[in-house]
Amino acid sequence: MKFYLEDAQAVFKHFQSSENGLSGAEATKRLNDNGKNKLIEAKKISLFRRFINQMINPMIIVLIAAAIVSAITAIYTQESFADVFIILFVVLLNAILGVVQENKAEKAIEALKEMAAATSKVLRNGQILTIRSEDLVVGDIILLDAGDAVPADARIIESASLKAEEAPLTGESVPVDKETATLKLLEGKDITLGDRSNMVYMGSVIVYGRGKAIVTATGMDTEMGKIATSIAQAEEGETPLQRKLNQLGKLLTILVLIICVFIFVFSMIRVGSFDTSVMIDTFLLAVSLAVAAIPEGLVAVVTIVLSIGVTKMAKNNAVIRRLTAVETLGCTQVICSDKTGTLTQNKMTVVEYFGDDEKFLATAMALCNDAELDANNTAIGEPTEAALVNYATKLGLNKNTLKELAPRLGEAPFDSSRKMMSTVHLKDKQIIQYTKGAPDELLKCCKFMQKDGVIVPLDPQLKNEILEANKNFATKALRVLGAAYRIWKETPTDYSPEHLENELVFIGLTGLIDPVRPEVLCAINHCKSAGIKPVMITGDHKDTATAIALELEIISEHSEAITGAELDNISDEELNTTINRYSVFARVQPEHKVRIVKAWKTKGYITAMTGDGVNDAPAIKNADIGIGMGITGTDVTKNVADMVLADDNFATIVAAVKEGRRIYDNIRKTIQFLLASNLSEVIAIFVATVLGFTILHPVHILWINLITDAFPALALGMEKGEADLMERAPRDAKEGVFAKGVGTGVVYQGLTVAVLTLIAYFIGHYIESGVWEIANSEDGITMAFLTLSMAEIFHSFNLRSLRGSIFFLKSQNIYLYGSMAVSMILTAGVIYIPALANLFGFAHISFFEYLIAMSLAISVIPIVEIVKLCQRTYFRAKLPK
Repeated sequence: MKFYLEDAQAVFKHFQSSENGLSGAEATKRLNDNGKNKLIEAKKISLFRRFINQMINPMIIVLIAAAIVSAITAIYTQESFADVFIILFVVLLNAILGVVQENKAEKAIEALKEMAAATSKVLRNGQILTIRSEDLVVGDIILLDAGDAVPADARIIESASLKAEEAPLTGESVPVDKETATLKLLEGKDITLGDRSNMVYMGSVIVYGRGKAIVTATGMDTEMGKIATSIAQAEEGETPLQRKLNQLGKLLTILVLIICVFIFVFSMIRVGSFDTSVMIDTFLLAVSLAVAAIPEGLVAVVTIVLSIGVTKMAKNNAVIRRLTAVETLGCTQVICSDKTGTLTQNKMTVVEYFGDDEKFLATAMALCNDAELDANNTAIGEPTEAALVNYATKLGLNKNTLKELAPRLGEAPFDSSRKMMSTVHLKDKQIIQYTKGAPDELLKCCKFMQKDGVIVPLDPQLKNEILEANKNFATKALRVLGAAYRIWKETPTDYSPEHLENELVFIGLTGLIDPVRPEVLCAINHCKSAGIKPVMITGDHKDTATAIALELEIISEHSEAITGAELDNISDEELNTTINRYSVFARVQPEHKVRIVKAWKTKGYITAMTGDGVNDAPAIKNADIGIGMGITGTDVTKNVADMVLADDNFATIVAAVKEGRRIYDNIRKTIQFLLASNLSEVIAIFVATVLGFTILHPVHILWINLITDAFPALALGMEKGEADLMERAPRDAKEGVFAKGVGTGVVYQGLTVAVLTLIAYFIGHYIESGVWEIANSEDGITMAFLTLSMAEIFHSFNLRSLRGSIFFLKSQNIYLYGSMAVSMILTAGVIYIPALANLFGFAHISFFEYLIAMSLAISVIPIVEIVKLCQRTYFRAKLPK
């Protein structure tokens, strides 16, 4: 059936539905029969394929090649296959861990999708419900408002100035007017999709007005589904941080291959023999250097740390839609926040009124209103409108009853540019129009006023009385709305604002209050201590905005507030120069928000911007961090946002900034730990090779990288934020991962651990042989292995803070203690359990040798602590007196 050629009743009949929608039972049955309202998704990669992807990593291929060479050598020399088994075991374990990590990251992303799932308003059994869009079925009646993404293909059955943007389907960006009338074929030709004015389609966006529609197609049966049959939805690409790490990995791989070739050639020349066994030993030596140098788990560990952090943020009401947001959060310098619902509780209540007749005022406010009463007589809708309906209810005026007595005939929906809406009703055989909106805009349309039950001309004196009342309300931080009416002799033929909003009779004002969220003041103080400037941007009156901002300590004096009208008189160049003088922007239009964001960015500030309405989308998109509202936000703002607040709370933004800083801090600690560890291995092996002895075998390095690198690295990623985390200035967005001493730390810490490892080897060799000559030694290898393994474990504790002393940290990292305990037990096991010791080629060292190795290992802590103390002293000395 071509639903655009059928009237609404025929469509209802086709789907066995009605204006009250489907029953719950019927909707469930149809959902089970037809499936979810979702587009086809990319086929998930199988576990086997993921395992293979892990195995084709270049460095894993090198290790497999080493295992094959070792196997051939073992067959040729009839020696043990221990090296082969250990290398293959570690390769398999690495691959399994990689698959597990991928699954963990995927589940974290799926959890975010679940939390950020789109919702739709539907009528079922005559009741308005909010359900997940994927649970829509054909025959459902959906309610559409400006800012909503259309969740399915549907035939319009009610339209109030409804307009939709259908660019994703038609390529035409100009909004299309929508109507309810049945269309007719022209000259027998079908109507193109772009001309079907009584239909809305999945993927389009409602940009104006409101309406109702009956769902005619869901999921892959929609027009969007037909286009998307072969398109798979893909996740975001790598974050800038991950790209930097991959580039680092490639650079390290090239350097290592060069060093390996050098070591191989150097060793062959030094030995002076090209015997097969010598070449194999030399090749294995080069492989061990490669294994030591490449931090194979670096990118995987960073991904896990990010995914765990993002999941934690989601549980704390900050749903991160793009991983890049986590990195940018730590750089945020300005947070531009809406007032209503974000800084305040979004529980508007009418507390004062001005006018001749309170009940008439409440009636006008309730009828010129899109909020509705639910079964419990609680208003559902936009908070301010819901407050007005609740206001009428408290005065004994039930909106449902008012609607029956005065049904709506037409309307001019609210528009942010004119700040008003009007509705026309039939009441007692009389056509009456109600208009509500911002008092200053409303008064421009009023010619009369109702006073003492009589309609009188709105002279300057009366107008001043109204403006004075408006100002008094505003200074009390009340949101003020005015109402007016007009009697028509006959039903208007034109419902445009220009036609309706003239010759109005002023009724009165209502003063509403939205209390400040109790946690916001503390959050704003945290912002200031963290070097972040909180900025309020609101459509409210300047006096109202200023009162709230003063209460929240966003500003300290009235001169820090500016209005949209004042912004219009300032050029972009002047605004770019003076933007940091202002912390409150009142009475702004959506286009002002874009100017404000661009001005902050021009100044070089990393800027976050919140928004909920469809008109906020450009500003959100222009910001470095776009933040959508999860409760009041439209689908459009959520889709363009980098982060969505599940609770619409400013304090959640600040908590997310803190979490973003913690995550990035921990990633830098992890990077420094892994690179310093790998560098220590490279230096130790390189020095030993040049001097002509073997300090560690490839399997030893593999074991160290698996046990004493990976687990502490993950544990460091779980480190709690340092005490001064929100007292530091925001990080420079251009700052590299090696900035602020990380690169220096990698070098000197890697060198320190390498020196301790070499000392352990020589002591072991001396205890075994009684001489200090350079030669191969089983005791030396065993002590070097023990020192290197445990030094890296102890060094991970150093990196709980890059600059602060670990002895003064107030929190403890139980994961790090756990990794240390496991590592100590396993390392002791491979040394002292005979079967494992034989596999690894270790000597049975004495308890005295064990204590020496452990003492050398733990000495890395005081060495690094002394360096950090010197650094702190140096930087304190550089501070201005």
